[in-house]
Amino acid sequence: MTFVAFLFFLLFVTLSVLGEDLLSCESKSPSASGYRCDRNVHPIQCGTFAILRTNSFYDSLFNLSSYLGINRYVLGEANGFSPDIEFLAIDQPLIIPLDCKCIGGFFESEITKTTIKGESFYSIAQSLEGLTTCKAIQEKNPNVTPWGLSEKILLSIPLRCACPSPEEISLRTKLLLSYPVKQGDTIAALAISFNTTAERIIDVNRRSQGGSFRPEGLSPASTLLIPLEGKPKLESFTKPQQPNLGYPAASIASSKIHKKKTKMRKMRVYIAVSVVAFVAIVALAAVFLFYFLKRKRNNLSKEGDTELQKLSLSVRTTSEKKVSFDGSQNDLDGQIIDASPHKLLVETYTIEEIKKVTEEFDSLNLIEDSVFHGRISGKNLAIKQMQTSSISKIDFGLFNDAIHHHPNIIRLLGTCVTEGPDSFLVFEYAKNGSLKDWLHGGLAMKNQFIASCDCFLTWNQRLRICLDVATALQFMHHIMDPVYVHGNIKSRNIFLDEEFKAKVGNFGMARCVEDDVAKGYLAPECLKQEIITPSIDIFAFGVILLEVLSGQTPIRSGNGTEGEDEVALSEKIKVILESENADELREWVDSALGENYSFDAAVTLANLARACVEEEPLLRPNAGEIVEKLSRLIEEILLEREEQLIISESSCKPLFKAEATSTTM
Repeated sequence: MTFVAFLFFLLFVTLSVLGEDLLSCESKSPSASGYRCDRNVHPIQCGTFAILRTNSFYDSLFNLSSYLGINRYVLGEANGFSPDIEFLAIDQPLIIPLDCKCIGGFFESEITKTTIKGESFYSIAQSLEGLTTCKAIQEKNPNVTPWGLSEKILLSIPLRCACPSPEEISLRTKLLLSYPVKQGDTIAALAISFNTTAERIIDVNRRSQGGSFRPEGLSPASTLLIPLEGKPKLESFTKPQQPNLGYPAASIASSKIHKKKTKMRKMRVYIAVSVVAFVAIVALAAVFLFYFLKRKRNNLSKEGDTELQKLSLSVRTTSEKKVSFDGSQNDLDGQIIDASPHKLLVETYTIEEIKKVTEEFDSLNLIEDSVFHGRISGKNLAIKQMQTSSISKIDFGLFNDAIHHHPNIIRLLGTCVTEGPDSFLVFEYAKNGSLKDWLHGGLAMKNQFIASCDCFLTWNQRLRICLDVATALQFMHHIMDPVYVHGNIKSRNIFLDEEFKAKVGNFGMARCVEDDVAKGYLAPECLKQEIITPSIDIFAFGVILLEVLSGQTPIRSGNGTEGEDEVALSEKIKVILESENADELREWVDSALGENYSFDAAVTLANLARACVEEEPLLRPNAGEIVEKLSRLIEEILLEREEQLIISESSCKPLFKAEATSTTM
């Protein structure tokens, strides 16, 4: 019995290898990066779905929301169960709503995963059953080592998805479901389960995968696109309907003969594969035994050198936040070290290098205030001039691997500390300037980096930006240990990249400030008692919500004219909502939006902002609750097909001239 069980284990492992090649980081398969797209043929964005079966990694709504960032309310709505349910049965199929985009020639739906210590890109791909691959994850996170990941790194995970072409839409295909193949699946059986035809499934996958698609060779750990005429239903897995398969009917006799031949073929394959697998496993066992003995021998020889090994660690971050820098170029190229201690990913530049890339601080390279544009090794950078005495106040211990790769936090890439009064910080460059520039205008909207034009952010862009900022706060308040309070959240510190994804700047730097510009963001307890808690960031975020909603500055004169008493947005919204006058709220909404926004969503956003700016800190929502609220709001718009393309829907597209005027080093 033991031998038989072992034989079946070998069969399972070996057959799984057929799909594992696609998951591998070294995969040469053209499908490993995803389904190809052509912006001239396919829509560049669509709402679609994927199937994910619960497994030992994802068997609860907590795991799905905490580690994959999938909103439990959206998941509950899509699958017809209460979001309050915690644990799910293993191998239960779940419908996952996806926002699929054509980026760089491939379709993808990006989610943000929080890593668990010891994970690898490959194990993540395995846990998602082939909905992504190690190679695809590596391409999205080029500066992160794929093995032995530290805890709480935020990875960008591209899930495999696709949007139907106009030709497929003409054949009544409304969406393409990403289905992870499991052992025993056949195209004919899947056609029955999803009430489509085998011919349509084959046709869609051949167009998406080209010559790499083999309908006769479905293997686990791969995905299949299923053409559907509407939203998938879980009943499809338990109550299949007989569709028109698109083939002539066969007699019962011929069907039995075909099944018998198929079984014989499968048996021969299983026997052959079992022999190969057995030999391979014996060889692997020998290798592991050799490695174990060698490692044991090395450990014995190093027993007396423990103290020396401890001293040789290049960077240590102590409880007192004392840090030192390792200037190794290899580390700065993205080699991530274990979370304890953290390796700091910050480069050191000389003043000569800074002068060269800014062309001696030429005014043409001035972005705003004391921030200059520069270009090093072909990469656009923002170089901020600040007092040398202020550099020591920056908590460099925070800039470890997890922060360095967070999609919603501006990365600190380098420093230039001089003996003079001024030093410099080198940051990731945000092509679309700050949120303040777009809402209230600014130098960055008028110079050569973002060409002067009558541009404004659309409603959908504004919602996405708010969600991005809330996601960054959720990371600072709920994932970082200890909790981190930013203390200087404002629209000027929210930066927008080429795709209008928001990133929080000045991380690890400014606290509560006393200048007039920031006062509109300061919570009452910060102004009166200088109390620093996460709730002060929530208050400031509420003010940003109000800026986004109204297009107004945090503090303005009562009637918009000089000499009038100043009115804070945080107080104005209370008056508007207490009046219960819908017309007053409509008049208050940013006129640049015209009628191109959902008034119901505006009311929801106004009430959320009102809750964030409560005078009593305990009454304010936390960052996690805000993320869930905004996620539901955006998902509702997606499901109703009201969301349009985020980038292309601007009234005009900014013109970037930085590359024409910048220098390379």
